[in-house]
Amino acid sequence: MPKTNPVIFVGAGPGDPELITVKGQRALMNADLVIYAGSLVPESLLTWTTKGVKILSSASMHLAEIIEEIKKYYLDGKNVVRLHTGDPSLYGAIFEQMAELKKKSIDYIVIPGVTAAFAAAASMGIEYTLPEISQTLILTRMEGRTPVPEAEALAKLATHQASMVIYLSITMIDKVSEILEKTYGGECACAVAFRVSQPEEKIFCTQVKDLARIVKEKKITHQALIIVGKALNVSLDQLKYKSKLYDKKFQHGYRGLE
Repeated sequence: MPKTNPVIFVGAGPGDPELITVKGQRALMNADLVIYAGSLVPESLLTWTTKGVKILSSASMHLAEIIEEIKKYYLDGKNVVRLHTGDPSLYGAIFEQMAELKKKSIDYIVIPGVTAAFAAAASMGIEYTLPEISQTLILTRMEGRTPVPEAEALAKLATHQASMVIYLSITMIDKVSEILEKTYGGECACAVAFRVSQPEEKIFCTQVKDLARIVKEKKITHQALIIVGKALNVSLDQLKYKSKLYDKKFQHGYRGLE
């Protein structure tokens, strides 16, 4: 029997081929089989693959088909990459795949990736965690066909008024907007980030009270984040509170007091 290599789950990042990790890039370059999330991962990420690799889109495949393809190449000693959008640990549906691989004694490893929330922050030039403004970032989604635990309902999480990035919810924008207006207030800054880091990227900055209208006017229906929080209200020339890290009067293990 050929020597087997672990299946590699790779985070593709938010879409820009250059935002994949070096480790993920190398995995793609060495792959004999790549199964990528075709409905979300841009084909430009496949430029890192080499000639002769077999490439399958999982958009039309169900779980058993994915696992069967992986098993076939794995048992033949080939290098298999399962390419997921963003970071596989966040709405990646990888745990169920891992469970099936474990049942079949197929080894695997995971290479993390950049999630869209951080690519959006980079494009917008914002920091989600500003001293004395917000020290918490919530990544969540609105309940839809896939339920969420009752304690994690958007209406409950939003009461914290932390910086929040809402995934997979743009088609429920009316309900999302209603919840955010009750909790953050209509004047709170927010943004819609569409296909961040990709050539089609569009970011619309607005206020919560206008959020639903903007989304409908711009016809944003998929692959978009909703970002909200007090940190978005702070511009570079309005920064009032600064971290202690670079304060010359703040002593720590690497710097004494002046």
